[in-house]
Amino acid sequence: MCSDGVKAIFFDLDNTLIDTAGANRTAIQKVQELLGTRFGQEDIGAICERFRVKLLQESYQPSEDVTIDDVRVTHWEEAIQEVAGKGPDRTLAAECYSMWKSTRLQLLAIPGPVRALLEDLRETHKLLLLTNGVAQTQREKIEAVRCEGLFHAVVVGGEHAEEKPASSIFCHCFQLLGVAPRDCVMVGDSLDTDIQGGANAGVRATVWVNGDGRTAPPEASVRPDYTITTVLELPRVLAALH
Repeated sequence: MCSDGVKAIFFDLDNTLIDTAGANRTAIQKVQELLGTRFGQEDIGAICERFRVKLLQESYQPSEDVTIDDVRVTHWEEAIQEVAGKGPDRTLAAECYSMWKSTRLQLLAIPGPVRALLEDLRETHKLLLLTNGVAQTQREKIEAVRCEGLFHAVVVGGEHAEEKPASSIFCHCFQLLGVAPRDCVMVGDSLDTDIQGGANAGVRATVWVNGDGRTAPPEASVRPDYTITTVLELPRVLAALH
């Protein structure tokens, strides 16, 4: 068993184990190429920026009548209308969304060294994937990167009443693995959800993956116990937790 006193490690998915931001950028470029025959470059850039903002501000409640795919097609439809001033064009919007979604899923992957690290850690620790987001979207990513077998449990925020940083979803994870909060480490790229959530739940240590070289969080913000630039540095943190 583990020699560092840590029994379980919780990992975030997006921009922690997989480069979702990078895949998003390339997917947007593909949509810009698609729109290139219909609009000028200035409008194309503005349309894609409108979509990006709508995605960030998205609020979706699962429904039998409206899927997350429907919602995101509408994001593109509204972005095109707002910038180009044209009437509704659901067909073009659906083409944009299909291009964006398929490109993103094709590009997402857990890098070989990260996969190897997870396989090694799984021999000595209980591993849990804890990701926020709409259930369908996150499950599609998990399937695309073929990672479910690397974890003892997978928890998707959209399938529960509350997401990170709520303590309730962490309590659910502790129960799933049969561990106490002080047995666990939370690893993620978001200070607001991963690090704050881990701190709220009383985990032994929070580990901030600061892959973009962002500045240290302000004093008023939650402070991670450890900061690394890639999950490949996690063994160093575990060694310090003896």
